[in-house]
Amino acid sequence: MFTGIVTDLGNVVRIARDPAGAHDTRLDIETAYDGASIPIGASVACNGACLTVVETTAHRFSVEASDETLNKTTIGDWSEGTKVNLERALGLGDELGGHLVTGHVDGIGTVVSVTPVGEDSARWVFQVSDALGRAIAPKGSVAIDGVSLTVNEVEDVAGIGTRFSVNIIRHTREVTNFGHLGVGDRVNVEIDLIARYVQRLLQGDR
Repeated sequence: MFTGIVTDLGNVVRIARDPAGAHDTRLDIETAYDGASIPIGASVACNGACLTVVETTAHRFSVEASDETLNKTTIGDWSEGTKVNLERALGLGDELGGHLVTGHVDGIGTVVSVTPVGEDSARWVFQVSDALGRAIAPKGSVAIDGVSLTVNEVEDVAGIGTRFSVNIIRHTREVTNFGHLGVGDRVNVEIDLIARYVQRLLQGDR
């Protein structure tokens, strides 16, 4: 479990893909975390996707991603040099600064626009599928690439999908990958945990 409060901006330094598809893709991520403090098997949210640590060095850790993970998240888009939002798993008694985030990505969104609001923030608009958009509500919570954010407005666009906006302050832009994103980029989206179950209940029995 996570809170959506990014604690380090990592850097992908190596990606090892198996052309035959017999083995998971291995990713090495450079970090400010002390590798010795990360136990093997620990969970780390990487751009919002919960991945399991399989090896560590001084300031680097390795994770593995299955084809399912590569296909359902933006991890398949990563290359060496990609900046990655990192958050270590929440411990009992830790401050819940954002909202409860599972690290299970619900879908992929696209950056539609970025509009400055004054000197210190910007209004970001994202587009997601209608199915995902039905679980996103004004003033509700959403995790974008693992960052806990509050939804401002939601708009259903016929034939296109759902668009929603959030405000990104300067601090968030400077300490997360938002400083490296632009219009057209894809992002991982996790809807609010409660909204996920409410949506399922409203679908009724099948």
